[in-house]
Amino acid sequence: MENAVTIITIKDYGKIYVCLKEILDERGLTRNYLAKASNTRFEVINKWYSNQVEKLDLDVLARICYVLNCSPSDIIKYNNK
Repeated sequence: MENAVTIITIKDYGKIYVCLKEILDERGLTRNYLAKASNTRFEVINKWYSNQVEKLDLDVLARICYVLNCSPSDIIKYNNK
């Protein structure tokens, strides 16, 4: 007998959000400040700020967390709705 393979399709599996804009705005910090303090290009910080990150660079995330004295879970949120 042949093994049946079931393919599960998940249409709405949620979304990952980068909440850097809210954190910086709340603290009164600029993207330029964070870029300089974390030794990261402004364009990279701007993508994080605009929630347009396609792939997570863990080194960038670590630098942002270090400068902002926060944890990754403060910056990255999951919404399954």
